[in-house]
Amino acid sequence: MRFTLSRRHLLQNSLIAAGSGVLAACGSSTKPQPNIQTLAPAIQPQNTPVPAPRTQGDNTMRIFASSGFCEDPARIQLGLDRLAQAGFAITNHAAAYRRFQRFAGSDFERIADFQDVATGRAATPKVFMGTRGGYGAARLLPYIDWGNLGARMREQQTLLFGFSDVTAIQLALLAQSGMPSFAGPMLYSEFAKPQPNFYTMDSFIRTTTSASTTVAVSAYQTSRVKDADGILWGGNLSVLASLAGSPYMPKIQGGILFIEDVAEQPYRIERMLQTLHLAGILKSQQAIVLGDFRMGNIRDVYDSSYDLTNVSQVIARATGVPVYTGFPFGHVANKTTFPLGARAQLRGHSAGGYQITFSDYPTLNAAALNLKAGLLPQPEIIASAPAMTSSNGESAADAEF
Repeated sequence: MRFTLSRRHLLQNSLIAAGSGVLAACGSSTKPQPNIQTLAPAIQPQNTPVPAPRTQGDNTMRIFASSGFCEDPARIQLGLDRLAQAGFAITNHAAAYRRFQRFAGSDFERIADFQDVATGRAATPKVFMGTRGGYGAARLLPYIDWGNLGARMREQQTLLFGFSDVTAIQLALLAQSGMPSFAGPMLYSEFAKPQPNFYTMDSFIRTTTSASTTVAVSAYQTSRVKDADGILWGGNLSVLASLAGSPYMPKIQGGILFIEDVAEQPYRIERMLQTLHLAGILKSQQAIVLGDFRMGNIRDVYDSSYDLTNVSQVIARATGVPVYTGFPFGHVANKTTFPLGARAQLRGHSAGGYQITFSDYPTLNAAALNLKAGLLPQPEIIASAPAMTSSNGESAADAEF
């Protein structure tokens, strides 16, 4: 199935989104108004009309683009097609084509992706699907009614997906309304790839259609793994550090803090962790879980022996909180979908690794969708797909965020 918009329709949608954002922001006496910005021309989508899946309560998906813009309209189309084939009835897809400066639309447009739902102007979807990361979500936080948005999402049992810069949205939602979300694939980053990653798609399906899920980590831990039960939360380290001390940082006591980032030197990682420590956030957790930081050949310019392992040891000593490594999520090809803001049980196992079991999170109705046929790549395609590399020799799939 193919979602298409004529240029005229796209511009109308952009203006409607911008206008609704203005009205929504102005309609709340407690929300300030962002500065008015001039809209840049949106990216021109393709023009082949096809029908969308029939809308049901269990298959509605609303696209949001809170951060960077998506460069390739053909790739956007591919992602929308793939999600439609999986049975989702997609709304607000014009958001994926927007562009203003380095962002996926003006502040007003990006605010309206959420505020229109918070005010009831747009229906509450079963799924909120982010497009990609980048930068820009933090600019939106003061202008969204998180309490109303979270309440509507809780009533609908909405699943929101994102990572990287979308962490700002996820943290604000958790802090202001207690609503969980999911670290997982996004429209442009994963679903729109010419060849989706099988592990990522399979994990997305398994997690979202099960009442609980367990992620096993085989990486050997240098210290004994202690049992921990609590709310697992967190996300991108740069975003977490930037929100320290703000009303959009959740106040989680006795939780399990998950952290990931990409292409940061060890001293930068430690500096951001020290920020969270000095703000009193780390010491109130039962455990800190590190994802894949994709360090590669990144070395400290002053001392190449100072690495992420040293950083972990320093933080564990400073806080008295155990730091575990190797959780399979980050700016990498193989992404495990898991809830943020849900109950979790962390347990060690005899081989020296650990596992985390998640529960009490919203799920999808598999019977209302066509997830496996629509999302899982065929084995013969996987075997024949050429590897894509970026300019630095890394897999292009790993370079997406």
